[in-house]
Amino acid sequence: MDSSRGTAASPWVSTFSIVAYDPDKKEWGVGVASKYLAVGAVVPYAQADLGAIATQSYVNVAFGPKGLALLKEGKSAEETLKQLLADDPGRDVRQVGIVDAQGRTANFTGAKCLAWAGAKQGKHYTCQGNLLAGPEVVDKMAEAFEQSKGRPLAWRIMAALEAGEAAGGDKRGKQSAAILIVRDRGGPLGLSDRAIDLRVDDHREPIPELARILNLRLRRPD
Repeated sequence: MDSSRGTAASPWVSTFSIVAYDPDKKEWGVGVASKYLAVGAVVPYAQADLGAIATQSYVNVAFGPKGLALLKEGKSAEETLKQLLADDPGRDVRQVGIVDAQGRTANFTGAKCLAWAGAKQGKHYTCQGNLLAGPEVVDKMAEAFEQSKGRPLAWRIMAALEAGEAAGGDKRGKQSAAILIVRDRGGPLGLSDRAIDLRVDDHREPIPELARILNLRLRRPD
């Protein structure tokens, strides 16, 4: 690490992320990487049996708890997204990805997000990013997630992040990455739902470092 690389606090969380659901293990997760200090403290939100949310771009962190509250009311991912955006006058600079309790997905990229910005979704997942090298970033993320079917959700999410980085990732460079996996009673002693909550806040190679740490928690499949 090099503390001289620290960035001033900024609401622009230009990044790439994935939210996903594993119906077999009943797990929900978020993976994210960015040229932004401590991205894991800003983007990922998840709660077992409700869903997962990634909020980014000109980030509205209230989308996390508000979105989970809407999902708890029984709203779908799409309904939750519509409500969040309807209540937010800054929607044109927001980017959001949501997966709900049933694995239904929704995403949004505001018209004023920094290019390249967009998303790609499939069954039980959605990938999104802004200020990216190009659309190939989310394309490769989606491809890697789908091709890793049968592996633990955490490693499928890591595969997506690695593929996104290999495709160019954040145009500005690299700094931080995080992964959050929740399932009912998945935390220590079954007293929380946080099965995996790992963050690399400032590193020259945050995604490989996140994979190294994850491997200490959950062995990478061969």
